[in-house]
Amino acid sequence: MLLTRRKIRIETERMTLRPPIHSDFRAWTSLRAHSQEFLTPWEPSWADDHLSRKAFTNRVYWAQRSVASGTALPLFLIRRSDAALLGAITLDNIRRGPAQAGTLGYWTGQAFARHGFMREAIQAVSHHAFTRLDLSRLEAACLPENKASRGLLETSGFKYEGVAQSYLQIDGRWRTHVLYASLRNDRRGKTASG
Repeated sequence: MLLTRRKIRIETERMTLRPPIHSDFRAWTSLRAHSQEFLTPWEPSWADDHLSRKAFTNRVYWAQRSVASGTALPLFLIRRSDAALLGAITLDNIRRGPAQAGTLGYWTGQAFARHGFMREAIQAVSHHAFTRLDLSRLEAACLPENKASRGLLETSGFKYEGVAQSYLQIDGRWRTHVLYASLRNDRRGKTASG
């Protein structure tokens, strides 16, 4: 399913999830800069120009192309009460055909962590992926020691599936990740009567 230039917006109880736009630059740069120490242990190394306007402009153009081509759904979490940028969630690597799958990635600014915003976003994006995009499987990965992310995935309906050795470069090193997945019609662990 190709997504055209129509506006993608997902509404949750407290947030609007939408692709990044050029006017988000200052809020994004500020949130990322203030959260750098909190985020970098869990993310790929930041390029020298990570917080530059040019890098952000490239991010916005990538988001527009990805949405238009149906290959990814990059969304910013905007709190409706005050229009604050809280973080981002991306459904990436959308695969059609027999797979009907995608990979979920996310980050939250340090000041907004552990307030349930990302759980709300994951549940909304999962629902959108299964009902509107007709995906069958969502995958996510995190570092084994990232207890907060593991707990978030588990309470969002994702189930542990295994380990991937040297899965991603995080903070400059190849790191092993634990793998999780959520299925549209998940019957894992349920009985025939359940």
